[in-house]
Amino acid sequence: MKIYSVLLVLIFTSLSFCLSGCFKWSARAESKLPKETALHKTYNYGGKVIIVGAGASGLAAAKVLEQNNIEYIILEATNRYGGRLKKDTSLADFPIDVGAEWLHSAPITLNKMKGKLGDEIDEELIPYHLDNTASWDGEEYTEDPHWQNNFMYKFLPESKFKKTTWYDFVDENIAKTVKHKIQFSSPVSAIDYSGNNIILTTKNGNRFEADRVLVTVSIGVLKSNRITFKPEMNEERKQIMNSIIFHPGFKVAMKFSEKFYPDAINCKVENGEKGFYDIAFKKDAQTNVLGFLCTGNETQKYYDLNSEQEIISSLLQELDQMFNGKATASYSGEYILENWGQHQFTMGTWTQAFQQKNSELKILNQPLDKKVYFAGEINDTYQQMGVPGAVLSGYHSIDKLLTDK
Repeated sequence: MKIYSVLLVLIFTSLSFCLSGCFKWSARAESKLPKETALHKTYNYGGKVIIVGAGASGLAAAKVLEQNNIEYIILEATNRYGGRLKKDTSLADFPIDVGAEWLHSAPITLNKMKGKLGDEIDEELIPYHLDNTASWDGEEYTEDPHWQNNFMYKFLPESKFKKTTWYDFVDENIAKTVKHKIQFSSPVSAIDYSGNNIILTTKNGNRFEADRVLVTVSIGVLKSNRITFKPEMNEERKQIMNSIIFHPGFKVAMKFSEKFYPDAINCKVENGEKGFYDIAFKKDAQTNVLGFLCTGNETQKYYDLNSEQEIISSLLQELDQMFNGKATASYSGEYILENWGQHQFTMGTWTQAFQQKNSELKILNQPLDKKVYFAGEINDTYQQMGVPGAVLSGYHSIDKLLTDK
């Protein structure tokens, strides 16, 4: 067993050097960040732009239009902005990211997102370097060795906001100047770009006209054909979209009277992710909040339950198996559950554009007849993952929209 452990260390150490040099994505993709974004440019565009979706990429694109006094509106399907960014302030003594939570990119990316020059960031971050973790296969609970946590942080040095959330960051640095241009409860059902002007029709029958359109809805919504295009997208684009993995999934935060769990517990699944993690990790908080994240096929067994309460009961039973009943004994009865996979205007969790071939990303970013453009985390060409990828995609696509001849 000791020899086996030594071999694993050697293998993982070798891999860390190899992979960190070969795969420049996420936190290691700092060199792929643009030197400047559309925020640093001036545009002279006389037409009207409609942005479909008030998520991170749509809000970012709108910020560029706003600072250049270009006519635009944002059509948002729901009654709130932020997309898969959301926060809760009711469960704990700190704000909880109910949606996107981690900064996978290098911290300097935050400056790129808000248009700040220089290397010094304003935000206080927590290096997500876990101290103690465990693995669970449904029957056996095993504590992970410390070298494994060190390796994981070296391979992917992530961060989290210490006192705020991703929602706060985007709200303060991007949404604040554009949210007055959002028309809520306006799910777009059709985009007709066959004529000189583009006609957008919402589900409730309202019609809007624009010279150019930027579509920023999730890939799940695009794949579902909830929005029809006239003329239709070509088959090559459809095939690429349908091949993209966009797992269903949900996120839970549960409040306990004591911290009986480690920093994180990785659960064995066939695909996607499943795990418990300490949401209050290094936040100097008094509240004990355990998170649960599940994506992929494993999600269905929870979806098959009759209610949120049954899902929570199932999670408590699993935790009780690991910790000899401590979960039920210390559970406060308070929780948050956000089911991103079954939201009709989300229909999934997240994508990773760096996994797509460059040729595929090029096709996904091609406009339709130089009238309809696309942005979002799956359109990210900078290999940043998550919110940074979505925001930078918004800047990249709106630049193209405003400069295409």
